[in-house]
Amino acid sequence: MMKKILGTLRFFAVVIVSLSFASVILVSLIFNKSGELFHWFCRKWAKVVLRICATTVRVRGVENLRQAQSFVYVSNHASMFDIPAVIAGIPDQIRLVYKKELEMIPIFGWGLKYGAYIGINRGRGVEAQKSLDEATEKIRNGESVLLYAEGTRTLDGKLQPFKRGAFHIAVQAGVPVVPLTINSSFKILPKHSISINPGDVELILDKPIYLAGTQGKEAELKLMEEVHAAIEKHYVNQ
Repeated sequence: MMKKILGTLRFFAVVIVSLSFASVILVSLIFNKSGELFHWFCRKWAKVVLRICATTVRVRGVENLRQAQSFVYVSNHASMFDIPAVIAGIPDQIRLVYKKELEMIPIFGWGLKYGAYIGINRGRGVEAQKSLDEATEKIRNGESVLLYAEGTRTLDGKLQPFKRGAFHIAVQAGVPVVPLTINSSFKILPKHSISINPGDVELILDKPIYLAGTQGKEAELKLMEEVHAAIEKHYVNQ
């Protein structure tokens, strides 16, 4: 019982810290809309959140990343803790792709909306295509982007089938794709839970997959198979 109470207190502490950082970010955007400054604040937020929750991040495969090279990182998605773990753990100016519905959250959502990260409309039609085009354009302009291949968080800690959307963006952008495996975040904060359990998160960066100018549905499906195999190789059911 005490463990659950402490876990819930950690959750509300994270909420307060997140709202505080979002407020500072909103003010900073009035004076400086640089994506680098925005990500700097987000890294500070991520490190504070991890410290509050007594959670450490171990990263393997950093040597696979080249300097001055943008990537599309494609990963599994087990927990909301994937976000601070990736932001704090990977030494790159990563732009997260998030669900546009999150923009409706007061203060926190506004920080996302007006910041450097990319909101995706998961429906169909003009708005959905516009958000996909925005993500593709940012990647072509030299920014690294993180995409979750499963589309949503796992409910049972097992790797889910991948959706094609992330691979459509990757192929359209034409930059190398880095398969990213996230292990052990599910037990820290499972979906639908508000109790945070301290733990260790492992990030495994695989070697980049170069697309060699390939386009079309077949290229997307082939890339999806390759990335799924790379992540499945390292993934530990949680």
